[in-house]
Amino acid sequence: MSSPPGPALVVGLGNPGPEYAETRHNVGVHVAALLASRAGAGRFSVHKRTNSDVAQGRLAGRPVTVAVPRTYMNLSGGPVAGLVNYFSIPPTEVIVVHDELDLEFGVVRLKRGGGEGGHNGLRSISRSLGTKDYLRVRFGIGRPPGRQDPADYVLKRFSGTEKKELDLGLDLAADAAEALLTDGLEPAQNRFHPLSG
Repeated sequence: MSSPPGPALVVGLGNPGPEYAETRHNVGVHVAALLASRAGAGRFSVHKRTNSDVAQGRLAGRPVTVAVPRTYMNLSGGPVAGLVNYFSIPPTEVIVVHDELDLEFGVVRLKRGGGEGGHNGLRSISRSLGTKDYLRVRFGIGRPPGRQDPADYVLKRFSGTEKKELDLGLDLAADAAEALLTDGLEPAQNRFHPLSG
C-alpha cells in the first residue's frame, strides 16, 4: 500500500501593496486566497522568518501551506526557498500560481519545469531553489495590445470585459491547483487543458 501524500506548498505570485492588488501580475495572489479559503485556513498571517503571508490547512486530503511572498515579484525566490526549507517540502511538491503572457486571457495551463518565458518571478524562484522542477499553474493574461511594453501591461488592471470573466478564471485555476494535489500532473492536465482554450 502506498503511503499517503505528504505536505505541499502552493505559492501565489504578485506584488505587495494596494496599488498592485488588482493588476494582471497579481492573479496568483487571488488564486492563493481562494485556495486558503478552501483549505479552511482562514486568513493569512505574516511569517516573518520567510517574509511571506502564510495560511495552513488541508486541500485534497493533504496538509497544505498556501503562501504569498511579501517581496516584489522579481524577488520571489528568497521567500519560496525559505518556505521550502522551513516547512521541509521538496521542490517537486511546490505549486507556483502565476500570470502568463503567452496564453489567452483566462486560459489555464499546468506544467512542471521548463523555461520561465521571461517571467521574473519564476526566474527568481528557479535560481533560489536551484531547480526548475516545480509545478506551475499558468493563468493566461494575453499579450499587450499594439506596441505596449509587456512590463507596463502586467501592471495594469484588467479591462471591463476581462473583469466579468475573471472570477470564473480564478476559480478554474484554483480547481486546477487542487487537481494537481489530488491526481498529479498528467491527470490534471487531461482534465483542465480541454476546458480552457
